[in-house]
Amino acid sequence: MRPVSVWRWSPWGLLLCLLCSSCLGSPSPSTAPEKRAGSQGLRFRLAGFPRKPFEGRVEIQRAGEWGTICDDDFTLQAAHVLCRELGFTEATGWTHSAKYGPGTGRIWLDNLSCSGTEQSVAECTSRGWGNSDCTHDEDAGVICKDQRLPGFSDSNVIEVEHHLQVEEVRLQPAVGRGRRPLPVTEGLVEVRLPGGWSRVCDQGWSAHNSHVVCGMLGFPGEKRVNTAFYRKLRKRAAKASARRPKPLGRPITKRKVKPKPRVGRGPSKRLLAQRQQHSFGLHGVACVGTEAHLSLCSLEFYRANDTARCPGGAPVVVSCVPGPLYAASNGQKKQQQLKLQEEARVRLKGGARPGEGRVEVLKAGTWGTVCDRKWDLQAASVVCRELGFGTAREALSGARMGQGMGAIHLSEVRCSGQEPTLWKCPHKNITAEDCSHGQDAGVRCNLPYTGVETRIRLSGGRSRHEGRVEVQIAGPGPLRWGLICGDDWGTLEAMVVCRQLGLGYANHGLQETWYWDSGNVTEVVMSGVRCTGTELSLDQCAHHGTHITCKRTGTRFTAGVICSETASDLLLHSALVQETAYIEDRPLHMLYCAAEENCLSHSARSANWPYGHRRLLRFSSQIHNLGRADFRPKAGRHSWVWHECHGHYHSMDIFTHYDILTPNGTKVAEGHKASFCLEDTECQEDVSKRYECANFGEQGITVGCWDLYRHDIDCQWIDITDVKPGNYILQVVINPNYEVAETDFTNNAMKCNCKYDGHRIWVHNCHIGDAFSEEANKRFERYPGQTSNQII
Repeated sequence: MRPVSVWRWSPWGLLLCLLCSSCLGSPSPSTAPEKRAGSQGLRFRLAGFPRKPFEGRVEIQRAGEWGTICDDDFTLQAAHVLCRELGFTEATGWTHSAKYGPGTGRIWLDNLSCSGTEQSVAECTSRGWGNSDCTHDEDAGVICKDQRLPGFSDSNVIEVEHHLQVEEVRLQPAVGRGRRPLPVTEGLVEVRLPGGWSRVCDQGWSAHNSHVVCGMLGFPGEKRVNTAFYRKLRKRAAKASARRPKPLGRPITKRKVKPKPRVGRGPSKRLLAQRQQHSFGLHGVACVGTEAHLSLCSLEFYRANDTARCPGGAPVVVSCVPGPLYAASNGQKKQQQLKLQEEARVRLKGGARPGEGRVEVLKAGTWGTVCDRKWDLQAASVVCRELGFGTAREALSGARMGQGMGAIHLSEVRCSGQEPTLWKCPHKNITAEDCSHGQDAGVRCNLPYTGVETRIRLSGGRSRHEGRVEVQIAGPGPLRWGLICGDDWGTLEAMVVCRQLGLGYANHGLQETWYWDSGNVTEVVMSGVRCTGTELSLDQCAHHGTHITCKRTGTRFTAGVICSETASDLLLHSALVQETAYIEDRPLHMLYCAAEENCLSHSARSANWPYGHRRLLRFSSQIHNLGRADFRPKAGRHSWVWHECHGHYHSMDIFTHYDILTPNGTKVAEGHKASFCLEDTECQEDVSKRYECANFGEQGITVGCWDLYRHDIDCQWIDITDVKPGNYILQVVINPNYEVAETDFTNNAMKCNCKYDGHRIWVHNCHIGDAFSEEANKRFERYPGQTSNQII
């Protein structure tokens, strides 16, 4: 295809030229913003795959030669200038490391530095035209706001590789009719071209091609298709077509004959080819197997005037293997999930939807993040397939999924796409000085289409992110919509609803929704809903079934949600707990305030006040907010409780649970921490404090900040006066009642080994994350003789 410039004559400019003899052939400045001073002789275009019309790899034509821009020192300000050159109002983002594929030819600009106000990219500073030390693996791209400059009429959809672009892929089941289970894992491959959906000729089709298609559809792998089965169906379709009577010159009167029943072949077994002719639009596909998108493969499109398409061939049929989350049977699903968890050395954190998040890897028993240097679709796709999803839809940089905490294990990961795990890719081990958590890499993976979002909806809210929850149920007669009983409805259940609808996280799970009109839907069809918070849809949660039991009846007391694209994520600094733990024998006369706030064990009530003492296990707790939204108390400040004894407001009834457990899980001592005062004690260098408790100030923890409760603060302890010597487990749980929504509740618990000899205590092996899971308990270190809970 002949490259098209993004500047052209406007209709008004042509009219003026015809009417005015003084027109010298220059387009009007008001209607051709790209022809500003400094841009003379330059052309700009967007290229690469896969992409939308307003994003892509930036290419510049200078002296008749097209070239690219290196991502070194590239900024959003430079993207603003380039988007205006392309006819858009501004940039919303930019990409590096050839996200849209490497270009060809010259690298025209390197170390490009713009203020954002320049009229042309030629006014920005750089190393000079054609002077670069980069490769095309470092090509820069831009994401422009999909809004044109006034008077700009030309389109910038310029494809260098092909005349057409494969925009989307789907599988069309070849047999059967009626409702089919989703996701569809086998069928005819159809590609969406600008003219509509078309099929692909199977001549030369390979397993590598199937691997790429399955990856785009959200599946980690492919399997062989039973070609004999489809060959038999094609022959049957051909015979059926040959048996059809050809029309003669005179119409033939047919008498009605009752059709004979078809034996051995169910009515659902009908080949789609019997009902329609194949429409081929693509052939000659040749993939390596590592591509993240079919458009990155070598392929050919049929021309409009081609009379014979796919002679002697047939439509491509592909069969994919679903990942653990999308396995057909529950038994198979649980088995695959357990296997994946046991072998997991890669995980995603901080994502609002399945298959997206910050990439974290396990090294020497410690989870750490990946630096985004050289991070691209190839490496991101390896992560996605390893976790049971398809190829990567986006390779995210700049901690787009929130910043991690602790180690950064990998940098400059360079994958070919064939590796079974990210650890098999060449990479660089780095130190803390090489990369910061502001450069944490993330991914968004392709997911199978399951249609779960069609079985649930929100009604009555002020926006699409909130409302009364309505579910679709089957029964006698047609499908109908109904409400959910609000009894025991909470944050975990709301999280599942928001995830199912693709609306992110749950800010609130509401048990009363009288202020939201439910319209004509008044029937309560589901009750007793209890979720763990990790389910993909509400029907995977436990509930009462067809027997509806609701303590409070009426539409007033039905379930509702408020969803949000972002949420907080609290994480306890476990090493500080281990370092600061010690025992103090504190006199009773110094514990009156603590007794008033119920921070002592029950036996303290019968103590001989003010004589005697209580033995306290003290430690410091430093709680970080690693999410993408501030952690704010659920209760408004009007309902905060003033505590005269300590002179502060409590904004949460329970903020943290502290427990001493025996090795078999029996609780022998407990403590709790009310939200004495949530505030930003310290923050990262580039983050400002926002919350301070003084003078009845706002309470919360800002993203990138932490709240420190020192060991010498009241109630920052566990009363172990009645605990006998032995081996125990120290357990700390943040936000235990799920009062405030978080991106991830599995990292809210910490466990430590705890050895107490009656005089001293040792706390070690503190670890965070999945502390309540069976797998974590199996890996938990035990002392010799710990099961008997006696000192050996």
